[in-house]
Amino acid sequence: MKLIKIMMAAGFSSAFACNLLAQTSTVTVTNFVTVTVTNFVTVTVTNIVTVTNFAAKAEVVAKSPAAPAPKKLAVPVRNPWQSSVSAGLTLVRGNTDTTLFSADFLTEKKTPSNEYKLGVSGAYGAENSQETVNNYKAFAQWDRFVTERFYGFLRTEGLRDYIADVDYRLTIGPGAGYYLLKGTNNTLAVEAGVNFEAQELGGLDQNFATVRLAERFEHKFNDRARLWQNVEIFPQVDKVDNYVVNFEIGVEAAISKTLSLKTCLDDSYANRPAAAHLKNDAKIIAGVAYKF
Repeated sequence: MKLIKIMMAAGFSSAFACNLLAQTSTVTVTNFVTVTVTNFVTVTVTNIVTVTNFAAKAEVVAKSPAAPAPKKLAVPVRNPWQSSVSAGLTLVRGNTDTTLFSADFLTEKKTPSNEYKLGVSGAYGAENSQETVNNYKAFAQWDRFVTERFYGFLRTEGLRDYIADVDYRLTIGPGAGYYLLKGTNNTLAVEAGVNFEAQELGGLDQNFATVRLAERFEHKFNDRARLWQNVEIFPQVDKVDNYVVNFEIGVEAAISKTLSLKTCLDDSYANRPAAAHLKNDAKIIAGVAYKF
């Protein structure tokens, strides 16, 4: 009987041991490496590694490519119109009664490829109640640059001079020009072109072709003072002794950002004037100019 109990206890122990060996035991390590033990010892690594070091994370972020900076929008280059209005007045009272008034408007715009100019002027004078000056003129010119210095242009001019008996004189035509000097303080340009001219001189209408030869110079002493000089000649193509020469020279000095003083000599010479009129008309004009 005792032997039977011992054999039964041994059987239960063997069954329990076999059952224990048949179970799978799992041991998990905190670094996410899992070890699995079965009847035959097998080690399986889950291949999961988590970095909890914040310094390492910062280094990884620092090595990652930075996001591209946002592109700045290009600011368009502005080339505004530059304009000025000037006026002058001379009054003489006493032995003579003299009045001379003049005014002009000039505007221009310059771009890398084009230049635009527009001007209007007029003068009126009287001495002892008799008119001595009464003229008005205007011009417009467009320059188209082919190179930095060479350009083609289209120009038109108009004149009305009651004292010289010019009811009207209109010229229009193309041409070409070249800057001999084109610096910050000095510019010198020469121009040549052909024109169609229509005028009424001394009550007689005339239409003919002319050649226009011109020269323009400007010198800036500094950003507050400048000197300029222009000359142009219009000989008739088939009668070269019939020509007109316009000449101008002047100085300007700024007294503020918008105001300046101007003095210029304006001379016009017509080799074939109206009957009973002189060939040359000259006047000196002094005034104040406002820039905007």
